[in-house]
Amino acid sequence: MEEHDERALHWADAAAEKIIRERGEKEPYVCASGITPSGTVHIGNFREIISVELVVRALRDRGKKVRFIYSWDDYDVFRKVPDNMPNRDELAGYLRMPITMVPDPHHPSEPATSDRNYARSNEREIEVLLPHVGVHPEYLYQAERYRGSLYAAGIRTALEKREAIRAILDEHRTEPLPSDWLPVSVFCTRCSHDSTTIDRWDEEWALSYRCANCGNAETVDLRKTGSVKLLWRVDWPMRWKAEGVDFEPAGKDHHTEGGSFDTAKKIVQSVYGGVPPVTFQYDFIGIKGMGGKISSSHGEVISLRDVLAVYQPEVVRYLFAGPRPNTEFAISFDLDVIKIYEDYDKTERIYFGKDEVDEKRRHKEARIYELSQVSEVPKAMPLQIPFRHLCNLLQIHLGDIERVVGELAAASEGSREGFDVAARERLRVRAQCAWSWITQHAPADFRFSLRTPEEGPVALEGGARRAVSLLRERVERLDSFDEKSLADELYAIAGEAGIDAKELFKACYRVLIGAERGPRLASFVLTVGKERVLALLAPY
Repeated sequence: MEEHDERALHWADAAAEKIIRERGEKEPYVCASGITPSGTVHIGNFREIISVELVVRALRDRGKKVRFIYSWDDYDVFRKVPDNMPNRDELAGYLRMPITMVPDPHHPSEPATSDRNYARSNEREIEVLLPHVGVHPEYLYQAERYRGSLYAAGIRTALEKREAIRAILDEHRTEPLPSDWLPVSVFCTRCSHDSTTIDRWDEEWALSYRCANCGNAETVDLRKTGSVKLLWRVDWPMRWKAEGVDFEPAGKDHHTEGGSFDTAKKIVQSVYGGVPPVTFQYDFIGIKGMGGKISSSHGEVISLRDVLAVYQPEVVRYLFAGPRPNTEFAISFDLDVIKIYEDYDKTERIYFGKDEVDEKRRHKEARIYELSQVSEVPKAMPLQIPFRHLCNLLQIHLGDIERVVGELAAASEGSREGFDVAARERLRVRAQCAWSWITQHAPADFRFSLRTPEEGPVALEGGARRAVSLLRERVERLDSFDEKSLADELYAIAGEAGIDAKELFKACYRVLIGAERGPRLASFVLTVGKERVLALLAPY
């Protein structure tokens, strides 16, 4: 990592410095993140994951040992079937049960097991993707930990100090909690529902309850049962203490005054004798063209898989490494995709000294580039193929990615950057993203397909036909043009034919792609190449 002016630290480096300053020297620093897998893990959830990973990387860049834990809160109750889940009617029969005891949504007729259940289905979807973006946390499954009675002492402490907890929570409530309130809930051991009422706690390890769903009544031992769980606002600070968490961010909903983070700080100190972690607030992620907050429980989500279909892994990291976490922004799937790729490529050129900028910006862009890499930073600048150009090539070749990669590899032979195996694979990933974007998201007027000579000529008259004929003469010596000189020549052709340039472009697009609008014409003609363009211009 480069040396930076402390006043101009990247936000991840600033967070790392704060952790070291406030927690002192220690091994390891524990950085935490986690969510309830109540539905599809969406790109908003990913913002927390990647924000923690960037801070973890900043700490490791400073030579620190770090434990990066990701908690799956999979012992939470199944409250609602998200709209995007399959087999919703079958799943509805499991409401009020732990989400690990709900069947896999894709196999609702099969009983839930430890490796196949509703929670595990949602967890596995993101776990297989995170390594592709350079994120490698240690996963903690809270259902396993509760069922293993690992938190028995923490539960008893909360019961013993319930009055202190109640007083903290009441500070931010319009109505105080009832005098018999307890900071725990119980899943019935017979029917697994949480429709239970606690009758008595013996001030030690025995807890008695009854179930309104099935009528079961029993007494359980906190040291041996997995059916008793702390309520969320108490569970979180208990785990901070149990896991020794030094850093954990949270969304702005948790960071509001009197919110869960606010009360958790007080509870971890006064109840568990711990220290609240260093934190920062991160804002929501929007999807351009969609309003409101992304919601797993409602099923209105864009997942990491959806984003990786359009953005190569380094660019996904770049999207989150640049803006500060407390900045709200939207993931774009429209024409902004082209600009985002161009911005990333420029950052890469700045890092390798290919584009000159002032020193302050160079430091900023260099650090963003470092943090955008999935693993090690390349030792030399990778070969860049602009995203827009790649989109044109793919459409010319009807989405044949291997043909496009092969042609670009052949064209780059002998270039200074070269086209090694890594460059070929990087290009293949970008090409797959480009084709996915073209076919699924690109505006209709961006898409095209090259006409074939077999389709025959289009009807042109007067100056338009004359202009296309003049273009054919220029294409005969296409090798003598670059993009700028060919663009200038197009305007000259329009003048010779006595028509407006717009009419020339319209005629050319009709001949080449059967539409009235298309890619930048000069660049497009050069990309398609002399042979194929002449085949289409020959009848004129």
